[in-house]
Amino acid sequence: MPQIPKFSVQEVGQWLQRLYIEAAGATLRDEDRRKAVEVAALLDELSREVGRIGKAHDLCLVDAASGKSYLGLLAAKLVLEPTGRSARVVCIERNAAFVAHTHRAVTVLASTIPVACQCAELKQRDAWPQSPSIVIGLHACGNASDEIIAQSIATSARTVLLVPCCVGAGVARVKDAEALADEAGVPRAAPIRRRYIHALIESDRLLTLEAAGYQTEAVEFVAPTITPYNTMLRARRVGEANRMAKAREDLARLWKTPD
Repeated sequence: MPQIPKFSVQEVGQWLQRLYIEAAGATLRDEDRRKAVEVAALLDELSREVGRIGKAHDLCLVDAASGKSYLGLLAAKLVLEPTGRSARVVCIERNAAFVAHTHRAVTVLASTIPVACQCAELKQRDAWPQSPSIVIGLHACGNASDEIIAQSIATSARTVLLVPCCVGAGVARVKDAEALADEAGVPRAAPIRRRYIHALIESDRLLTLEAAGYQTEAVEFVAPTITPYNTMLRARRVGEANRMAKAREDLARLWKTPD
């Protein structure tokens, strides 16, 4: 049976209005309402993952490429605070204007959970805590998704909930994907070729997590009518040697490189 959502879109929308919209004297736009659907769905996912972590462990949540930190802030208030557990949230965002928005919103939020927002590039290792409980990334564009994966692995994150976004020229493997598309005879018609390239890149990301010891699923966390980028990678660190070896073999086959 499908799980009953814990967080309503209406509740999330009300918080977005309170934290980000009212100060500007505006109302929620259609874009904001779609964002509320995504945030509500990810808060449900996050709540389930928090429940999987033993109460003896302090919780550290990283909202990576956080933008205005919708997800990190509402996770603090609606997911972590009600548990009564020791927890903190670290938001990492390179856009200084967005970081300023977050600092103002933290004051309005008034959560008992500490929220720190760092103005930093994802590749800056010192911006990341060691061994975060959960890393979340919503619509991490271009190579941001790959940086989140790399840093999650490097810091031994327990769980990763990542929603990649567009694939651009800055993505490390995109030229290899283009070459495979040419070799396979994939037409250059943009919608067809884009889906093919995207599938290769997403496969690489899933297998990279698996090769690093994460049991990883790809799930549609919202309907495609909300966003075309509706696939979430749900990765939990398990360290199974056989799974890791199989993923390394699959990566080699994917890119047709020697084992």
